[in-house]
Amino acid sequence: MHTPIALLLELGVILTALSLLGALARRFALSPVPLYLVAGLALGDGGIAPVPAAREFVDMGAAIGVILLLLVLGLDFTVREFTVSLRRHRSSAAVDLVLNATPGAVAGWLLGLDAGGILTLAGATYVSSSGIVARLLGDLRRLGNRETPAVLSVLVVEDFVMAAYLPLLAVVVSGGTWWQALLAVAAAMSAVAAAIAASWRWGHHVGRVLSHPDAEQVLLRVLGLTLIVAALAEIIHVSAAVGAFLIGLALTGTAADRARAVLSPLRDLFAAVFFLALGLSVDPGDLLPVLPAAVALAVVTGATKLAAGWYAAGREGAGRRGRLRAGTALIARGEFSVVIIGLAAPGQDRLAALVTTYVMLLAVCGPVLTRFAPTRPTAPRPPIRRKGAAGLAPDAVSDAGPLPAPPRPGSGRGAAGPG
Repeated sequence: MHTPIALLLELGVILTALSLLGALARRFALSPVPLYLVAGLALGDGGIAPVPAAREFVDMGAAIGVILLLLVLGLDFTVREFTVSLRRHRSSAAVDLVLNATPGAVAGWLLGLDAGGILTLAGATYVSSSGIVARLLGDLRRLGNRETPAVLSVLVVEDFVMAAYLPLLAVVVSGGTWWQALLAVAAAMSAVAAAIAASWRWGHHVGRVLSHPDAEQVLLRVLGLTLIVAALAEIIHVSAAVGAFLIGLALTGTAADRARAVLSPLRDLFAAVFFLALGLSVDPGDLLPVLPAAVALAVVTGATKLAAGWYAAGREGAGRRGRLRAGTALIARGEFSVVIIGLAAPGQDRLAALVTTYVMLLAVCGPVLTRFAPTRPTAPRPPIRRKGAAGLAPDAVSDAGPLPAPPRPGSGRGAAGPG
């Protein structure tokens, strides 16, 4: 077997550099995500040190990274807890959609884009990055905060909206008819509803099938099933991340704990690759011409996303600090916006450059704003899980009191660490 020396060397340098950046971020109590993104800019096409041999591996690893991020995040919840939280946040989802899609649509109209371009820009400004937010919540030890169920509910609703939006966008930009668009949306939403129903009805059987005393067997079974479900989700134009999240929700109790233990190191590796790949996808030379428009759009939609998170966290009873943390956590845009522009903007270089610059601005600035959102100056402790309707209780950095619902024995998961 031929050893790809260039690939091994580039990957070794990349992982070593990411390790140093991560250590630097931890030294100043920051999330390493912004540094990984900037490193991707430096290593991509047009950067100071391109890595052509490792590019294909990084792109494939990025797809696995976002799947693992959402899978491990789903392991912290149950289907019952999360569906209750989703019902509570229907109005939050509506507020999020109106506040954040509207600026993109208006900007597209002002720029003279056609219907496909307007729809593209509205989607790019609407959807937050599930991958970045999931990593931030773990890095900053906020999985046990009162506002966290609100943040996750908004994120998952956005991902479900993408299940209808992406087929619609594909039809519109290709010049299809209205009935073709309606049929595509109906097919995607039917598939999502069927997946949720199956997870609710038979999820407990999944845990028994995937459980095993041997850690290697747990890793292979859980990861294998998750990748299959993620692939099926992509076939019907539903995000692979949504499929992974549903698998995480389906696992409960001991099965969830064991899966989290064996998957967390793998998630950390591929999550770093995912953030690096976002930066690699951008040519720095394309950013400057559209920077003023992208900055203006980022400022407006950063404020509207902050307002949406503030409203959603208020429905969980979070105080002012919790609402501010929720709003800043949702600011980052990422993988979905990149998918949208890849689907809709071949040949539309101006639109692609605008969205790419916009995404990079918020992917870097969002995590920084989230890190400096106010918290109590107390040492963090492991989150305490409640089995109330919202699913989680606040940890030591939350400024909210205990959740109102009493514990329901046997309905939730055991305490988990922040990662």
